[in-house]
Amino acid sequence: MSIQLNHTIVWCRDKRKSSAFLTGMLGLPPAFPFGPFLVVELGNGVSLDFHDKEGAIAMQHLAFLIGEDDFDRVFRRLREQGLNYWADPGKALPGEINRHDGGRGLYFDDPDGHLLEVITRPYGSGPE
Repeated sequence: MSIQLNHTIVWCRDKRKSSAFLTGMLGLPPAFPFGPFLVVELGNGVSLDFHDKEGAIAMQHLAFLIGEDDFDRVFRRLREQGLNYWADPGKALPGEINRHDGGRGLYFDDPDGHLLEVITRPYGSGPE
């Protein structure tokens, strides 16, 4: 068997709010309960398992490869909700998108400060 990522836990203050934010932003089906988690299924068999945690939460970075039409929808939702977005992970280019590898990408924060990224081309897949 090849090694594949199956799931990761996303620590958050409110798993309902955080999972709903992600599924709403990406246009995914609602999360479903499994034990103490709310599980968000992604199209490649990987799940993000949201779990409530009290106290400090270490920031995670999650990047999603999406299609051009999905990018347009995510971008529209960000602007409609008045959310900040950046072209870079250091947040030095606010209100911009990047065009790495001939695609488009941007970064935005979720309710717990996790840095989410959407890209339309995998890094290293095309001309810069």
